[in-house]
Amino acid sequence: MTSIDVLPARVNTAKIAVGVTFGMNGLALAGWLARAPAVRDGLDLSVAGFGLLLLCMSGTSVASIPLAGPLVQRFGPARAVLGASMSMALGLAVLGTATLLGSVVLAGLALLFCGFGTSTWDVAMNVEAADVERRLGRTIMPRFHAGFSLGTVAGAGVGAITAATGLPVWAQLYLTTAVVVAVQIAVVRRFLPHAGPEPGAKPAMTAGQAWREPRTILIGLILLGFGFTEGSANDWLAISLVDGYDAGDTVGAIGFGVFVTAMTVGRMYGGPATDRWGRVAVLRLTAVSAAAGLLLVVFGGTIPLALAGAMLWGVGASLGFPIGMSAAADDPIRAAMRVSVAGSIGYAAFLAGPPLIGFLAAHLGVRHALLCAFAALLVGLAAAHAAKPLPAG
Repeated sequence: MTSIDVLPARVNTAKIAVGVTFGMNGLALAGWLARAPAVRDGLDLSVAGFGLLLLCMSGTSVASIPLAGPLVQRFGPARAVLGASMSMALGLAVLGTATLLGSVVLAGLALLFCGFGTSTWDVAMNVEAADVERRLGRTIMPRFHAGFSLGTVAGAGVGAITAATGLPVWAQLYLTTAVVVAVQIAVVRRFLPHAGPEPGAKPAMTAGQAWREPRTILIGLILLGFGFTEGSANDWLAISLVDGYDAGDTVGAIGFGVFVTAMTVGRMYGGPATDRWGRVAVLRLTAVSAAAGLLLVVFGGTIPLALAGAMLWGVGASLGFPIGMSAAADDPIRAAMRVSVAGSIGYAAFLAGPPLIGFLAAHLGVRHALLCAFAALLVGLAAAHAAKPLPAG
């Protein structure tokens, strides 16, 4: 995949479009995760059963990411984002129907569509974001990911309001589907133009070559460690507050909102911090924040302390993914394949995390089961040095 020279005004338009698509990705995901307790109850599942249901989404996400690199490399980010976002929208609509009918089988099918959609959407929009970042000549990747976090804040806010007002979760999911379809069809038309490969031309990089690169594998481990840290909160924070502190669904949605709001703030200011102290130092500092927040959620004992922990956890989880994606996309020619391979490793966290925490929760309780995120943080820390930028030239 190659890029076409465009005017600065076109790049600025693409910057806005990419920011919106990051936001819509967050809205689509958080729109149902904030209501995870209601989905679980509507399907009449146990904690362990809900963890296995989440495996439908996380497993499909992991399986789809290796396909995303070649897809983006051949068709360009715009088409890949459009197809993936429509898959996500379909999954949300089917999930709403499954909750309405109380069908676990239909819910599993819905999460298959969501899994393919969210992972392919993620790879494609990060490749487009890296192209825009290079053309602008300044670090803005964390702000694109802040756009994702703003979307999750909006999704969590909608979840809290609908939970408080008693709106059924299936109605919320139908509304989210309509918004995703309308917005994404419009914004992908503003992406940068990309020229596909010439007929018969060899790809800039194959998947096999990317899998043999030590740096790419280590970046994948950064995504794995910090992705588990972020994903465990996405999937289980609301439920840990509801079950672990005997709170209502509204408190669970508020706690999730605190987490994603803190992530947004961290990503808004992450670019300047990374430019000043470097990628490696920032990764290590945020890991300490995530660890402190996790301890407060698990051992705080009161809802105010748990909410403070959610805030620290959110700050700590904020920069692992954007820094890792920027590192994987340092070389524009090989960005699509390297992002795909590193993302494949990173999304293993979303495959292993939900059922692992669900299994541990059945024996230890949800709050104490979250302690396994410490192991993930250690993995991310051990690989953090690989995020150092590639030499120029």
